[in-house]
Amino acid sequence: MKNVQLGNTDLEIKPIFFGGNVFGWTLNEEESFRILDGFLDRGFNAIDTANNYSYWVKGNVGTESERIIGNWLKSRGVRDKIVLATKVGGRNMIQDKPN
Repeated sequence: MKNVQLGNTDLEIKPIFFGGNVFGWTLNEEESFRILDGFLDRGFNAIDTANNYSYWVKGNVGTESERIIGNWLKSRGVRDKIVLATKVGGRNMIQDKPN
């Protein structure tokens, strides 16, 4: 599968975003890391999250997905390989890979 340019940015991704809404809800951190490892190992690099994913689960506050993704990025040292998309105030935001 070829990379595609993301909009009018200089970012290139495979044409699939992984939806992080399952992290901290139907997948715990260990399972989430396994899924993310497989996603990256297969050449994919785009992950979508939001600060309100899984807030509806009893005991969750809504930042579980982002916390798990952040922990994974840090533990694997792969922040420079991932394009991370999130929603802020109802708008989609794309965060570029760090320099």
